[in-house]
Order: sequence, then C-alpha cells, then structure tokens
Amino acid sequence: MKRLFLLCFVVSGMFFFATGCAYHEQNRNIENSKKLRRDMTKAQVLKAMGEPVKDQDYSSPNVWFYYINTEWYDGLTTEDECLPLIFKNGKLAGWGWDYFEKARIQHKYGK
Repeated sequence: MKRLFLLCFVVSGMFFFATGCAYHEQNRNIENSKKLRRDMTKAQVLKAMGEPVKDQDYSSPNVWFYYINTEWYDGLTTEDECLPLIFKNGKLAGWGWDYFEKARIQHKYGK
C-alpha cells in the first residue's frame, strides 16, 4: 500500500512539474513575441524568441512554431498549441494564425 501511495505521489509530482514548465515556456514565448518585427532575420528572431519547436511534422525551415497555449496535458506539442512565424527570403514576413492561413492559401493557389 505504501508503494502504491509513493508511486501515485511521484507520478502526480512529475505531472505538475511538467505542466509548470510548460506554463513558463508559454508565458516566455508570449512575452518574447512582443519583440517581433517584420523583416527581422532568422538570427534576430532566434535571439528574441529562442529555439522554435523542432522535430514535428508541421515544422519547416520557413515556418517556425513556438509553444503558447496548452490545449491538452498529454505531453505532446501540437500545431494548434503554437504561434506560427512565417519567413520569406530569410526575413520574418508575419506571424499568427491569420497570417499563416493567408500565406498557406497564397502559396497553394499562387496568388
């Protein structure tokens, strides 16, 4: 019984630690996003924001994602939990879901 209690205590502690870290990361990314300006270079964005989400299917060299909104406490970072930053010719063209969707449509249809 003591082992079961200890296991539950450790698992719940790990959960709260992980969600606490995610909370700080999202707040940091939201605050850092206030420094963004159009035409910043990738190096300037890295300096302002830090490293983007990596190794996800939705990540690409010209669209960076930053974690800003926990939807599910499942340990995964999904596209809808992130702020997209869109680069064109190595410069920041815009950010946010409205800009991202417009850029995706323009790219798809060549407008």
